[in-house]
Amino acid sequence: MSDRKRSTALALASALGAAAVLLAAPAAHADVVDVAYDCKTPIGDKSAVSPIDIKAVKEGGGYKLTMSFQKGVSSSPVELGKGAMSPSAVILVGGAEKASVPVSGASNPEAVPANTPIKITDLSGTYTPKNSGKVTFTAGVLTIKALGTTTTCTPGNSPKPSLELDVTGAGSSGGSGGAVEDTLPQTGPTDSALALGTLGATVFLTGAAGVLWLTRRGQRARS
Repeated sequence: MSDRKRSTALALASALGAAAVLLAAPAAHADVVDVAYDCKTPIGDKSAVSPIDIKAVKEGGGYKLTMSFQKGVSSSPVELGKGAMSPSAVILVGGAEKASVPVSGASNPEAVPANTPIKITDLSGTYTPKNSGKVTFTAGVLTIKALGTTTTCTPGNSPKPSLELDVTGAGSSGGSGGAVEDTLPQTGPTDSALALGTLGATVFLTGAAGVLWLTRRGQRARS
């Protein structure tokens, strides 16, 4: 293999390798956390454990948070008709700042039989950080309203955070106009892939420029 071809191959391999490392980088640290709810219902105290997943997707100057319940919590002594139950909750923000983010979701899409754990629809809300640094998101109080009654479920096992994320607050010197940035792209898979892909393309183009420089240098050396 000639020196020119060997230099070209090495430059391309280096560029592609750097792009692959960037694409493999995680967007945030997230866990599905078991939350033991202690519920105060109109017919007495009840308890249930549900794995909770919290995701964050950057939207404008903030983040859209989505809280997902993988198991039902509480129950009703009578059947709940379609749309009879309205859920809401609070996500607790810790770390660089302390805050409470209200989240809510759609009513039950199907009837819930009597004495059956109530499946909570995904709850969502918007979080706009004021401070910069690493923040955590933890499941807080869950409220279920149905048939004119209110059930309040409080986490009783001090659950650990379901999500950790690096953010830049609106008042930080690194931000402008209230825009929010994190050290890595948002946790939404599509936008993260696009952002990281752009970084990878930049590295690749840098490698391509190196190939052109090496090629021209080899041509000048022979002339």
